[in-house]
Amino acid sequence: MKPAAAGRAFLCSFCLALCSLCCAQVLWRSGDHEWKKLIMVHHWPTTVCMEVGNNCRSPPDYWTIHGLWADKAEECNRSWHFDLNEIKDLLQDMKVYWPDFLHSPSNRSSFWKHEWEKHGTCVAQLEALNSQQKYFGKGLDLYRGLALNSALLKLGIRPSGNYYQISDIKDALASLYGVVPKVQCLLPQQDEEVQALGQIELCFTKDLQLRNCTDPGEPPREPAGGRGRARPAGALWGLEVCEDGPVFYPPPPEGGR
Repeated sequence: MKPAAAGRAFLCSFCLALCSLCCAQVLWRSGDHEWKKLIMVHHWPTTVCMEVGNNCRSPPDYWTIHGLWADKAEECNRSWHFDLNEIKDLLQDMKVYWPDFLHSPSNRSSFWKHEWEKHGTCVAQLEALNSQQKYFGKGLDLYRGLALNSALLKLGIRPSGNYYQISDIKDALASLYGVVPKVQCLLPQQDEEVQALGQIELCFTKDLQLRNCTDPGEPPREPAGGRGRARPAGALWGLEVCEDGPVFYPPPPEGGR
């Protein structure tokens, strides 16, 4: 092959490779990693313990953080690994408000690792969340600002042997926060007759302003953890959007924190 022909062949190959790379970047932007809203996910530890059975360890007697999630994207940057040293100044609050009560203390950071690598790497496209320090710090800030524990008490909704109506809980939260939340339950297990209150999601825009969790005509999101897959740290399989009707808000067991 003559030098000029070889040069043209190389240039064509280079252009094709560059084109493929650009297309891949466009697909990344417009595909599975696109998202519209942030979801601040609270879960009720007593119900988590009902779902996982004997693996639970001294659940707190207050709502705790499950995670801060994008509504669609997951595992957006698999090379951005969790580093506990980056949040060492947050650890005291993390242990209280974002605890992992499913694992032994020696393995407790596995929950935070899962949340960062699955969800944090996606919401990190926002400047306010573009580091592990910012992601977990902002999650704690949003949790404190929403004050779900005191909000429910103010609304007269507290753990009890009596049942509530799902519509009453949703309406009460909507009246307080001014937006429609998403409420998830653990469906009846074995001899139980009533679903148990398990998770409350409050949603934000990318500007961190409260917004409705569901748009008209939007299909329900897949239950946390997904079905038919290995359970990651902190994932719950049995939680689904609550059915209309009665719900049990289970009191914490004696000895809960």
